Amino acid sequence: MDFIKIRFGDDFDQLGSKFEKTIEEMFRSVGPMFNCSECSWKPQMDMYETAREIIILAEIAGVRKEDLELEISSKAIKICGRRKDLPEMEKGTYRLAEIQYGHFERFLFLSAPVDTEKVTALYSNGYLKITLPKMLSDKTHKIPITEG
Repeated sequence: MDFIKIRFGDDFDQLGSKFEKTIEEMFRSVGPMFNCSECSWKPQMDMYETAREIIILAEIAGVRKEDLELEISSKAIKICGRRKDLPEMEKGTYRLAEIQYGHFERFLFLSAPVDTEKVTALYSNGYLKITLPKMLSDKTHKIPITEG
């Protein structure tokens, strides 16, 4: 069985989870100098949530599983990869060229903390499905009140 590389880390924690925009969108509003110069396309993604998990579905047809990489913390996820260029047609003229190639990178902030050790990723028919189980916090804590 082949696996998609998933790297775990706390690098995202310092950015905070209150932002619901991607880093790319946030920096783009500040100024064009913050745009990712290496990124050449932005795959379409859906993110939805149930009571127990967050699901991300990325449409990345033509990207080989070996060219995908995921990095995740309990608050954010980075999805990046590369769609390789097809060889140019030698005897012909393009009339339409809409398919985008090259490197892509997406940062998504999660709406709830997730259990990074239970994350799964499945790549099938051009779609990457990432399932992020939420951290369960069924515990209630009593907080002592002190006099000041």
